[in-house]
Amino acid sequence: MAKDDESDIEAAIEEMLKNEPSEADKVKRKPRVAPEGEIDLDAPGPDYDDTAEGDTEAGAEPPVVEHDDGIAAEMEALRAERDELRDRFVRALADAENSRKRSDRDRREAENYGGSKLSRDMLPVYDNLKRAVESISDEQREANAALIEGIELTMRELLNVFSRHGITVIKPEIGDRFDPKIHEAMFEAPVPETKAGDIIQVMGEGFMLHDRLLRAAQVGVSSTPKGA
Repeated sequence: MAKDDESDIEAAIEEMLKNEPSEADKVKRKPRVAPEGEIDLDAPGPDYDDTAEGDTEAGAEPPVVEHDDGIAAEMEALRAERDELRDRFVRALADAENSRKRSDRDRREAENYGGSKLSRDMLPVYDNLKRAVESISDEQREANAALIEGIELTMRELLNVFSRHGITVIKPEIGDRFDPKIHEAMFEAPVPETKAGDIIQVMGEGFMLHDRLLRAAQVGVSSTPKGA
């Protein structure tokens, strides 16, 4: 066993001697020094970073990738569609608000003026009751006190109903100025000690339903010229 080990060691030493370069190889492998002013072609070149100049700095922004024509056109189409939808949405909101206001106005008008035809038809009832009360003499009042009281109560209740529904009575007085908005001139006549346009006679009362005229008051108007 000792002889085998010695032979293995000798074989390994011989193998190392074979692989060791000779003096001539060392001379051949000696690096060449280029004279001053010449470029050594055998010298290894400098190492260059593949990254772009300035990209090695901390916090550098990534390069901007420009959109091609197709993407730009698609973005423009999306913007146009967005603007159109926004315009339609605003118009829809405006229409809804206008509809709500019209509905509120129609509802108020229906509440205030929906019974205008019935109210106008009730005016002759008021006129007849008023004439009946005014035509009662003192003797009739004493003889038929209960009946007359019932007529007067009916008259007052009718006026209360008118008031609850926004109906007011227009009661012009003699000497008031004629107002064409609420008065109807039935005749004109020159009357001494009056001015043209003064009311000289009241023939019938008028009525208002809230701010609308149901019936104008019927009056006579003076036509006396100035200085007369």
